[in-house]
Amino acid sequence: MIEYTVLRSRRRTIALQVTREAQVVVRAPLYAAEADIRHFVLAHEDWLSCQLARQRERLSAHPPRSPEEQEALRRQAKAQLPDMVRHWAQEMGVTPTGLKITSARTRFGSCSGKNSLCFSLYLMEYPPEAIEAVVVHELAHIRHKNHGSEFYTLVRQYLPDYDRQIKLLK
Repeated sequence: MIEYTVLRSRRRTIALQVTREAQVVVRAPLYAAEADIRHFVLAHEDWLSCQLARQRERLSAHPPRSPEEQEALRRQAKAQLPDMVRHWAQEMGVTPTGLKITSARTRFGSCSGKNSLCFSLYLMEYPPEAIEAVVVHELAHIRHKNHGSEFYTLVRQYLPDYDRQIKLLK
């Protein structure tokens, strides 16, 4: 049986979550019976095993960083990203209003409604081609605020090999 933690709240259904740290969390209604929770976990054991394996694989490839390592990644991002953004913004004919480095864990980049770009310091753990793909992706959002066909046409106009490059992040 897979080990799990139960978090009870005023919800109506039972749900499973595998955290970034490869821990299983069961979210359950306040009055759900332990037997019902256990049965639910057992019924989803195959799915849980698969998700746990994926998270453990991701953790081994990208172990948690110490504060010193995070700071080194932040310095690297501040050294590399502004020049790359400047280059691609000029190529694409767009103008971002700002550039910020964050410690976001689940999103490598974002573009605000006011065209300010944010990039995660963890992006620096990936090959330069992948970083370039994220930069072009976010700059394309200055023109297209969605992921429609026009957006991807624009991205592929500047990075014909975009699909291969972005897969490096997976």
